[in-house]
Amino acid sequence: MNIQKIYLAGGCFWGTQKYIQLLEGVLDTVVGYVNGDTEQTCYEAVCHGSGHAEAVEVTFDSDRISLLELLKEFYRTIDPTSHYRQGMDVGIQYRTGIYYLEQYQKDIIAQSLKELQKQYQKPVVVENLSLQHFCLAEEYHQNYLNKNPNGYCHINIEKIVKEKSRIVDETKYHKPSNETLKEMLTPLQYAVTQQNETEPPFQNLYCDMEKEGIYVDITTGEPLFRSADKFQSDCGWPSFTKAIDPNTIQEYDDLSHNMIRTEVRSRCGNAHLGHVFEDGPKQKGGLRYCINSAALRFIAKEDMEKEGYGEFLKFL
Repeated sequence: MNIQKIYLAGGCFWGTQKYIQLLEGVLDTVVGYVNGDTEQTCYEAVCHGSGHAEAVEVTFDSDRISLLELLKEFYRTIDPTSHYRQGMDVGIQYRTGIYYLEQYQKDIIAQSLKELQKQYQKPVVVENLSLQHFCLAEEYHQNYLNKNPNGYCHINIEKIVKEKSRIVDETKYHKPSNETLKEMLTPLQYAVTQQNETEPPFQNLYCDMEKEGIYVDITTGEPLFRSADKFQSDCGWPSFTKAIDPNTIQEYDDLSHNMIRTEVRSRCGNAHLGHVFEDGPKQKGGLRYCINSAALRFIAKEDMEKEGYGEFLKFL
């Protein structure tokens, strides 16, 4: 491993630490206070203007995530044009900054900030400074959001993670008119996708399908699931642990049939697909997307290129 350290100040360090921990190649994180008026400080002094910034010490393997890649991820979590404020947190301790140990890191940071500036009209105010001192924060601040999952976080981590997973271009897929759908779909496919019906269990096309390929929305062709995420659940319908792109799935509360369930529909076609449950394989996230075969069209791996889905072969 090529182990490096960098110090990132992005507002409240609770959220910054939580997001950075999710990145592949990050080995360890601790939170503390950097570059203030004194080498040692405490949270109370920081809140009263000691000049320190709340920051995260990030230890990472640069063979798995480069400093440049790490900084790009960090930028997702901040407003780089906001001075002494991130989210609802206001004060000098909430300024943004990148603090380095090695001189060569300064140039990488500077080039990264130069590229970032091209995305904004207002000046980017993220500091690029050598680390003067780092004082470890109190224990209750360490991994705060892991200990308190519903605790305050100024970063919408779920939204960032979802946007990062965006691999399907929604502008390529369009819902046909109702008249066209009636012509192109079988009565069962129309009933399932447009009238929220459910096909019979076990007696459907893809329940036992094991071939490599992808499953697309029968109404629009938008890619929804891949064979690698399909598993046998013995429920009678095709089951998947996740969507190929979480943005392609819309979830809604379903209170029909005297049950409380979560319905899933396709993004571009707004087609009823099925439901998602929390009894899937624990090692793969614990979800089970229970989907009607009638809502899907399977495209085998060997046919994906000629059918216009060659870009998704790498995800198999």
